[in-house]
Amino acid sequence: MAKQEDPEYKARAAALRLLARREHSRLELDLKLRQRKIEAPVIEKVLDEYEANDWLNNERFADVFARQRFDLGYGPLKIAAELQQRGIQALPAWLSAMTDREWADSAIRVRDRRFGLVDIRDDWDEKGRQGRFLARRGYAGDHIEAALEATLDDLEDQSVGGR
Repeated sequence: MAKQEDPEYKARAAALRLLARREHSRLELDLKLRQRKIEAPVIEKVLDEYEANDWLNNERFADVFARQRFDLGYGPLKIAAELQQRGIQALPAWLSAMTDREWADSAIRVRDRRFGLVDIRDDWDEKGRQGRFLARRGYAGDHIEAALEATLDDLEDQSVGGR
């Protein structure tokens, strides 16, 4: 049988190509290999081997993925949900260690980048619009509230205060 026709060779080659592009969770790789019509026992064998060689690592994937999503301005609820969709149940340690204040600061930065930090305390329509945006980004109610209350003066006070 030619190498390209060998199902195990096909699975190894496809998985390696996918991992060369970016980190994947085990679930993601499993699904992508199934889409290529590779049988489950072959996939399991290859993925077990890749995990043993540390080419496939769910903790590393979760860390990289969560950092990318955080850097893009997503909140804890969205990041956790997206990790779960990819088969990751445990959050990376750095993500679990973040305080509500740090998440609120992140929400303030996202709001500033998108809308600016003009005072909207009396503009209920705008407050609702910006609040819904932050909720879709995965921030919790307390983080959204802090972000909507923040003004440019608050941000300047914070940066003078040691940030």
